[in-house]
Amino acid sequence: MAPLQVEKAGTPGLKSSTPTSQGEGTGPGSSSSTPQLRPGVAKQMVESLALGLRNPLALQGTYPAAFNVAHASVNGEMAGAGAYAGLHLVAPQINGAAVVGASTYGRSPLVTYDPHSHLRVPGLSTGMPAGTSSGKPPGTAFAISKRSLPNLLLEWDLDVSRAGAYSFHVSADGQMQPVPFPPDALIGSGIPRHARQLHTLTHGEVVCAVTISNSTQHVYTGGKGCVKVWDVGQPGAKTPVAQLDCLNRENYIRSCKLLPDSRSLIVGGEASTLSIWDLASPTPRIKAELTSSAPACYALAISPDAKVCFSCCSDGNIVVWDLQNQTLVRQFQGHTDGASCIDISNDGTKLWTGGLDNTVRCWDLREGRQLQQHDFSSQIFSLGYCPTGEWLAVGMESSNVEILHVSKPEKYQLHLHESCVLSLKFASCGKWFVSTGKDNLLNAWRTPYGASIFQSKESSSVLSCDVSTDDQFIVTGSGDKKASVYEVIY
Repeated sequence: MAPLQVEKAGTPGLKSSTPTSQGEGTGPGSSSSTPQLRPGVAKQMVESLALGLRNPLALQGTYPAAFNVAHASVNGEMAGAGAYAGLHLVAPQINGAAVVGASTYGRSPLVTYDPHSHLRVPGLSTGMPAGTSSGKPPGTAFAISKRSLPNLLLEWDLDVSRAGAYSFHVSADGQMQPVPFPPDALIGSGIPRHARQLHTLTHGEVVCAVTISNSTQHVYTGGKGCVKVWDVGQPGAKTPVAQLDCLNRENYIRSCKLLPDSRSLIVGGEASTLSIWDLASPTPRIKAELTSSAPACYALAISPDAKVCFSCCSDGNIVVWDLQNQTLVRQFQGHTDGASCIDISNDGTKLWTGGLDNTVRCWDLREGRQLQQHDFSSQIFSLGYCPTGEWLAVGMESSNVEILHVSKPEKYQLHLHESCVLSLKFASCGKWFVSTGKDNLLNAWRTPYGASIFQSKESSSVLSCDVSTDDQFIVTGSGDKKASVYEVIY
């Protein structure tokens, strides 16, 4: 293996100059310096758990609705925050049928709530032309004939522009337009209908990291000083089958990743050392430790061939570890504040990282250099690269989710979260992804344009998530000291 190399960021190949709809620094508690994000500072405060997300686990304050922004020309007359809460799951972007019951649907507390169930009723044509939701005069928001839906005439007076679009296409010149979803946005192979909660895993501490094995039998939950292992293959009450004591007892796990064979687990968090656990032994044991100069690791990624581990460090560096020789072989330098999130392309040639410096960067792993840089007006808390296409989903402190095309200057901007977007993960099929937030929400979205597939509201901030490799299960970790396992219903 080559000696240690330090790669500094080169000239950015692509910069996103598109403004976000939240404006400059309008996220809750937004500031250019974030000392609370540094490990060791006020660790007893819950801010330190989710990259210093300004009380991410505290009781939710009154956040402005995601559409109380200056897009009157796009969204028409905005509904108030209260109306938004009851209408955004049936935003008429889907198609003309979305107007059915729009005045009565609210956000259901049930996990099994299907926000677009009316699109799946037998006999309702799925070939209706898609409609746009905003930017049109009242009564003309749908590209559909009134005569084709006579039973909707009484509802037609609903000013659909008040319901508000939540997905926008942003062109290269920064123009934002509400997205007209295609008729098959929520139907077809591989598109979920909803999710059903199967298990509650009572970890006992705030769960900052979760992962599920390829076999879907075991879930790993990372909290304060340890990772707990759960057998979720059988129904019934759950108790951990093992506890892996990591780091110091008072330090939080920030990330845990299984190698593809599920025989090893890599754990990182508020310490300079990563621990590699042998899960194949009769009792799980630490088989190696990897130590860097950074005081904390915020996120981990494993190369597809399981030979290399990438660590996002609190000093902004991306450390590259040779897992076979257990040595540090390279560092990518470019982020000017903590590197908070990471994902790797399926072919193992490109690495994507997000940072607290408001940038997303792409790295060429073959040449060891930075390829792209996208600048934002908000800190980046989560990201995921679509396994099947050239789309990158990014979760912001500002509450936005943005879907960037990795080779074209265009993107989608999604507005259903009401606070920081703390985690994000694509399904293996690439057709959908989930995001979680400080607003207690788990959102499932259609790739790439962001039609809302389903939504679940938990009882506290949802800090972490994972999707099983067979796309059948979702796992979340939350601020109320538990993890949840959902079955995805198709």
